Amino acid sequence: MKTQNYKNHARVYPLHHLVITPMTLIFLGWTVYRMDFSTSESTWTGVYFLLGATVLALLPLLSRIYAIKTQNRIILGEMRQRYFHLTGSPFYSKEAQLGLSQIIALRFAGDEELIHLMEKAIKERLTPKEIKLQVKNWQGDYRRV
Repeated sequence: MKTQNYKNHARVYPLHHLVITPMTLIFLGWTVYRMDFSTSESTWTGVYFLLGATVLALLPLLSRIYAIKTQNRIILGEMRQRYFHLTGSPFYSKEAQLGLSQIIALRFAGDEELIHLMEKAIKERLTPKEIKLQVKNWQGDYRRV
């Protein structure tokens, strides 16, 4: 597997990003385009198909949201454990000073730079992008969805 770094850490899942989601959105758009309001029956049929197409379009989006939320909780747990392992102190005080996206960005820092970069992120209010750009020893996350 290719070594991960800031430039290549974002992932595209072809089946999700390039097939399923575009197809459901195309179907939703096609359904709206084909709606016929000429008779009461065709209006209700159009509403029926619109409802189905809307539900279908939301399914891949919801599944993606659920997966990301679960992963974020796992990363938070890992960071709590990692911080305790490195410092012997609970992570809760630092966690309260950082946003979840900052904590997720800090996850890529190696152990030797994590604490320093965390303090810098708190002090200078670094964005997740700025945090990632300052990571010297990138710890790839090859399992993230």
